[in-house]
Amino acid sequence: MKLADRLLLAVIAVTAALLVADALSGGAVGAVMDGHISAVAAIIGRFLGWIGWAISPFLFIALLSALYGRVMGLPTPVSKLLRRVIMVLDAISVTIGDMVRWAALALVLVTGLIVVQRYVFGVSLTKLQESVIYLHAILFLLSSAATLYNGGHVRVDIVYSKLSDQGKAWTDLLGVYLALIPMCWLILITAESYVGGAWRILERSRESDGLPLVFLLKTAIPVFAVMMIGQGFAMASRAALTLSGETPPPSGHDNAEHEL
Repeated sequence: MKLADRLLLAVIAVTAALLVADALSGGAVGAVMDGHISAVAAIIGRFLGWIGWAISPFLFIALLSALYGRVMGLPTPVSKLLRRVIMVLDAISVTIGDMVRWAALALVLVTGLIVVQRYVFGVSLTKLQESVIYLHAILFLLSSAATLYNGGHVRVDIVYSKLSDQGKAWTDLLGVYLALIPMCWLILITAESYVGGAWRILERSRESDGLPLVFLLKTAIPVFAVMMIGQGFAMASRAALTLSGETPPPSGHDNAEHEL
C-alpha cells in the first residue's frame, strides 16, 4: 500500500472517530471544536505566515545557483542541497497527488448517484450535491503540484519543444520566477482575508441542510498556492543544475518520456 493511501485511510479513520465521539457525547465534541477551532486556527495561521515570510528569501537560491553555476559551476554542497530539496518537494507533491486521486473516482460515483436519485427516484440531497463541489475543488487544487511535476499542465510549446536542454532550463527558470511564484504569492495575499474570514465564523453552506465545511474548502486555495510554489522551486532547481552542466534528478515528465 502506498504512503498516500495509508495517509488517506488515517484521515478517514480520524474523521470517523470524531463523528462517532460526537454522536456518543450528544454533540459535546462538536461544541468544543466550534468553540476553540477558530482561535487555534488563527494562531496556527499566524505561525505559518511567519514561517512563510522567513523562508521566502530562500526561494531565490535556485536562481542564484543557476547564475553562479552557469559561470563558475556549482559547489558540491549546493548541488547536494538542491538535489535533496528536489527529492523532498517531489515526494510531497506526488504523495498528496496520490491521495486526492481518489476524489476523481468519488466524483464520478457521487455524480452518477445524484443523477439516479433525481431522475429515477425524484430525490435531491443538498449535502450530496455540494460534495461534488468539494471533490472537484480538492481534486484540481491539490493535484496541481503533482501535475506540474509530471509536466501535465497545458503549455504552448511551439518553441519550447524545439529548444535545447539549456534553452528549456532557461525557460523553466524564468517562467518560475516571473510567472509562477509571483502569481501564487498574489493568490496567498488575496486569499488571506478570504480564507481567514471563513475560519473566523466557521463558514457553513448557505443551505440549511448543506455541508458545514466551507471554511475547509476555502483553505484548499492557499494550500494549492504553497504547493505550486514548492514544486516551482523544484523545477527551478532542476533548471539550475542543468545550466550548471549537471544532470538533475528526473521528473515525472522525464520518466514518462523514457517509458514511451
